[in-house]
Amino acid sequence: MNTEEILIINKALSNVTRIHIINWLKSPEKHFPPHPDLGHFNDGVCGQFIKDKTNLSQPTISSYLATLQKAGLLLPTRHGKWTYFKRNEKTINEYVQALNTTL
Repeated sequence: MNTEEILIINKALSNVTRIHIINWLKSPEKHFPPHPDLGHFNDGVCGQFIKDKTNLSQPTISSYLATLQKAGLLLPTRHGKWTYFKRNEKTINEYVQALNTTL
């Protein structure tokens, strides 16, 4: 991971709600109900459930999720009209290792 990629992730994590989202998605079963259409968390958590937990507007949460996705921290999966989000553990691990190496 290069310095530019580290900075993009740092910027994505510079908001407390975005950090909460990443944290919640680490153990989604503790923070969210499974979506009735799926009944599991294999594809992540429905964006609507994330919105409801944050009490933020749809445009705001969409922007936050897009920022985390563009930074490579979230992986989206579509099921019909719903988008589900889960952590990109590969990128998160690379980021942590890069910080350890860089700092």
